Amino acid sequence: MKFLKIQVFRLAITMFCGSLCSSALSSEPSELEIWPGKLPAGSVELAPDVIAKLNSELTEERIRFVDRATLTVFPAPKKSANGCAVIICPGGGYNILAWPKEGLEVAEWFNSIGVTAFVLKYRVPRRIPDRIHWEPMQDVQRAVRFVRHRAAQWSIDPARIGTLGFSAGGHLTVMSGVQYKTKCYDRVDEADDLSCRPDFICPIYAAYLGDQYSDRVAELGPLVTVTKDTPPTFMAVTWDDAMRGAQSALLFARLRENGVPAELHAYAKGGHGYGMRPSENPVSKWNKQLQAWLQASGFLDK
Repeated sequence: MKFLKIQVFRLAITMFCGSLCSSALSSEPSELEIWPGKLPAGSVELAPDVIAKLNSELTEERIRFVDRATLTVFPAPKKSANGCAVIICPGGGYNILAWPKEGLEVAEWFNSIGVTAFVLKYRVPRRIPDRIHWEPMQDVQRAVRFVRHRAAQWSIDPARIGTLGFSAGGHLTVMSGVQYKTKCYDRVDEADDLSCRPDFICPIYAAYLGDQYSDRVAELGPLVTVTKDTPPTFMAVTWDDAMRGAQSALLFARLRENGVPAELHAYAKGGHGYGMRPSENPVSKWNKQLQAWLQASGFLDK
């Protein structure tokens, strides 16, 4: 934990002194636990030796073990804050978290467009083999309610809170938008009296959208239950990323069938796992398209 706090601090300093140096942030990033007491009933605990091994494999790029979900808060600079917020779900196959590449670096970018960002450190690795997303879905539902409950604290509009995630985090993002009526845990406190439905979702190279979490078939699994109340959706993916592009296209079609505003950017090349890092491929500019979509949809209005 000490290593991670140092890592967050160093990355935060680098980011704030770089692209955001011209704007003073309201505060440094802080990490908050989202579960005030015991974890939800049915949570699976790992053996101490397994935990020790996973913790020994911690690197600057990967977190291998999380037992209690947290939100690392990146408040938008006061001068540019527009009231919009996003909860970021890093990817990693539900086994690890690609923490800086698909978390902290993305939060920096959102701050640069006036959005308050929360990086969700959800529980990994997988605990339940046939429902690998279940405990992370508890975490993301609780995170949406937690942020909505404290919206005034961060000068956030409680009706403009979205989720965004990559790969497995993209799957979790989709689940946050299509499974929000699924009761994942019993009420903890007054925050759980609020809706866990995000106001928009942004799955980026989402994985596991097929039946039994498959990425190898051009079909959507039964968990992807789109309705007219599914939140507005932005997607980015590439053709050369297994069948994930085809699955995103099918999701786009279902959204259209149900009258849900959606935008899909399917690029030819880029593969998987690029985050927001620059490359020679046009897909590395997907965040510019996201900004335009958020602006056109009214989410960035002050």
